[in-house]
Amino acid sequence: MIKGLKFLGAILALAVFPYAQAIMVDAKLHSYNGGLGTGLDTGILLTTGQSFETSVALEDVWSAGASLRWSNADGLDGDTFSTVGDGSGAAAGVQIGEVYPLYTSVGGTFHYGSLVAQIGTGAFFKLGTSFSGTANANGNLKLFYWDSNFSDNIEAIDVSIKTGNTSVPDQGGLILSVLGFGMLALFSRLKKRS
Repeated sequence: MIKGLKFLGAILALAVFPYAQAIMVDAKLHSYNGGLGTGLDTGILLTTGQSFETSVALEDVWSAGASLRWSNADGLDGDTFSTVGDGSGAAAGVQIGEVYPLYTSVGGTFHYGSLVAQIGTGAFFKLGTSFSGTANANGNLKLFYWDSNFSDNIEAIDVSIKTGNTSVPDQGGLILSVLGFGMLALFSRLKKRS
């Protein structure tokens, strides 16, 4: 029985490494803003060639301004229709976004409203709603709302980032880890007494 409980304790102790982190990116606060914006420094340090993944729910939307400027993290690359609770305030099924021209800046060329990243001082690249690849430079991962003007942007999206064993553990994982190591210590003491 103690062996089984020690195994459970070891499993709980390893739960401290959940591999994923959720970060909110705001269309106004984290806008590229024609190269003037600083984006959101996630605090996640990547090295060239390191694998990582990001994902954003398709129905998670933000806006580049008035009229039909709502999009998900893929940007204004097609017609977008509202869904229940998407943050746009429109009734479900109403068109809230449409194709908009690409925006080109020193950083690159992407659709307005796209979720774009930069690692350290490396080249900008599009993450969109789903990305799986490797870091193109060394440094912190920064996230941007791709736009030329931040003043009329609204809403934010939640980005899930997976970086193997390098992401910051969440509080639930920390609690499980402490519980697991505590169980290992307790059963180690019980075994010594018997």
